[in-house]
This record gives sequence, structure tokens and C-alpha cells, in this order.
Amino acid sequence: MPGLGDLSDALQDYLREIYKLQGDGGRVKTTTLARRMGVKPPSATAMVKKLAAQGLVDHQPYRGVRLTPRGELLALEMLRHHRLLELYLARTLELGLDAVHAEADRLEHVLSEDLEERIDKALGSPTLDPHGDPIPDATLRILRPDTRRLTELLPGDRATVQGIPDGDGELVSYLAELGLVPGRPVELVRAEPLGGPLTVRAARRVAISRELAHEIRVSG
Repeated sequence: MPGLGDLSDALQDYLREIYKLQGDGGRVKTTTLARRMGVKPPSATAMVKKLAAQGLVDHQPYRGVRLTPRGELLALEMLRHHRLLELYLARTLELGLDAVHAEADRLEHVLSEDLEERIDKALGSPTLDPHGDPIPDATLRILRPDTRRLTELLPGDRATVQGIPDGDGELVSYLAELGLVPGRPVELVRAEPLGGPLTVRAARRVAISRELAHEIRVSG
């Protein structure tokens, strides 16, 4: 069976993103995957077929794609590389929260297992990356923190931000300006009816879309 070293950087990226999109074993539509990867659906379908030919995904036309057990293990290995690098860049090199994702994207494909182990040891075997996402351990087990969506709060509820989206540096920078970053307190002030925006108080009082609020995970 293929290992990460047998796959192109692009195929490795597809494995990682399919894992993130499929959640608890659900299927991912190729149109959804294409949007995530920033390509047209035929391009995403072609990449999925390459992964299917290597036994890494189960692809059924019109029903979407799902990782096989082997594909899931490789995706978790990619996530471990990526999220350890993010944390290392943030803690050791003090790279901004908005920049670590893109840098980790470039470095994750060349990270050796020995260096991965050294980074893990230097960081104290961390369980969360700077954006609040869980880091698979050395055996590729992943423990998801007990969180809920910001959209699940009721007006007057207070919580602590635990996780934010990581793929868009400008969005991460915007959330940092608002104080909506892991470890910071947040209060839901008002929820507009009919799917309207939410008014929250963190570093300051601000209205954000429900779509964005749904991507922010909180605890408490």
C-alpha cells in the first residue's frame, strides 16, 4: 500500500482536506471538495480518481467520496505534520496566527519522521494547534475537545473560544482583531431573527455572520 512518500504534494493535500470535510465518516461531495481546494469540479474529480486507484478513497459517482481506513491513516499523518508545524512556528518562531497555516502547508510535505518526533518532544507532546484543532498523537489517535458552535449559545451566554477556521490568513487576522481566538472569552449579546447576524462581545462588541459564527468553536 502507498505511503505519504509515494503521493504527490497535491494528493496529500486532498487526503487531508477530505478528512477534515467528511467529519465522522460521512461522504464529501466533489463540488464541496473542489471549493475547498480552489479548483473546478472536474479537476477535483480527477484527483479523487487517482486516490481511488491507490485504494485511499471510496468514490461513488453522484454520492461523493470517503476515505478508506488506509487513506484515513495517511490523512491523520498529514494532519499531525501540519498541526505540529503550526504550533512550532507560532511558539518557537513567534509567527503570527494568520501566517502559520500557509507556512505549514509548504513545510509539511518535507517533514521527516525524525524531525516530527523532535518537534513533538520539544513542544511537550501537545494536543491542540494554535487554532484549537486537535493534533493526532504519535499513534495517530485523535481526541476531539468537547466544544460547541458559537451559534449554539443563547443571548447572555458566556464561553471561551476554543477553535477557529485556519485556512484564510486574512480571516484569522480579522478574528484576532476582534479577540475571537482560542483562549479568549466571548459573550453572545444578540441573535437576529431569520438567520440574521450575531452580535458578540469579545475584544469589542461586533456583529458577525451566522456562517462565520458556526465555524467558531467554544466551551463553557
